[in-house]
Amino acid sequence: MKRMAAAWSALVVLFVGAGCSSSGGDEEDTPQPSPSASGPSTRPDDGNAGEFRGMTLPSWNTHDYDSPQAGTYLRQIAATGARWVTFTPTWYQDRVTDSDMRTTKETASDDSLRSIIRLAHDAGLKTMIKPHVDLVKGGDRAEIKPKDRDAWFAAYERFITHYAQLAADNGVEQLSVGTELAGTSQDGEHWSKVIAAIRDRYKGKLTYAANYDEYQKIPFWQDLDVIGIDAYWPLADQATTDPARLRQAWQPIAAELAAFSERQHRKILFTEAGYVSQRGTTTAPYSWSISKSDGDGKTEQAAAYEALLASFDGKPWWAGVCWWMWDDWPDSGETAKNLAYTPHGKPAEDVLRKWWARDS
Repeated sequence: MKRMAAAWSALVVLFVGAGCSSSGGDEEDTPQPSPSASGPSTRPDDGNAGEFRGMTLPSWNTHDYDSPQAGTYLRQIAATGARWVTFTPTWYQDRVTDSDMRTTKETASDDSLRSIIRLAHDAGLKTMIKPHVDLVKGGDRAEIKPKDRDAWFAAYERFITHYAQLAADNGVEQLSVGTELAGTSQDGEHWSKVIAAIRDRYKGKLTYAANYDEYQKIPFWQDLDVIGIDAYWPLADQATTDPARLRQAWQPIAAELAAFSERQHRKILFTEAGYVSQRGTTTAPYSWSISKSDGDGKTEQAAAYEALLASFDGKPWWAGVCWWMWDDWPDSGETAKNLAYTPHGKPAEDVLRKWWARDS
């Protein structure tokens, strides 16, 4: 997921929940019950000790991760019942055809990354590093298609092995070898070479964060430990606050994923999933600005959280989910908190606490 990203390249998708309709009005002040009440009547037991229950804490600037707010955010994340936190250091290239990437003032410094990893471990959280490559002027990283592939993959190997070594040196429990690079991810030979170089430096679990419309085209899942999917499937063709309808929309997707997991002999981790608190978020979960309307967006966001967790909880092939995202850093948010992806202070946080509450 990219800040203020445009709709991904695969905008033309089948709305599996085409029969969904809104169950609430647009009045911001109309009190509505939390969708969490529509799920199981009792909190699910905490029997999935190995499940990845995570939250992404992205960085947008060099010193975000050593900000005074860092410790507070991590404690807040842990308080939801999360067990994992994901960090996203990002390098940039100017054009989709370029053959190199570099740090900028928006790249988290290595010292800040080391600092926040220590803080996360102190807060009882496991960590995943999920490095991103983005475009300086914005745009979809899935469209990166370098003119010189050999040169680009050589540069990418330098980039990702830098973080593999940092992860190894700082006890990071899991590493993503790439994120949403659909323009290169079908090149199995190059990717297998990159992954081998990563394994020379890092002995923890490896995944790759594929777009939801990309994962079936990846040729190198056998080189990795876990299949990673950024799970932004549209679930409806119009706004809905009904978790039951959203669960119904997940059913054919879940069946497809179960079959894919069996063929690949790998569990599936949702390396990202998330919903803005805007009306219509379930129709285009990848959009930062689906409607720019508060309306019943918080209720729809919570319904979406409830539906995902209820649909996949306990499935033996599902490794868990890492939600996109916790709060923005002070003075860095381009989307108002009441409209953004964060569940913090919204009904969606109550849903997380219900499903993720720690053992007493």
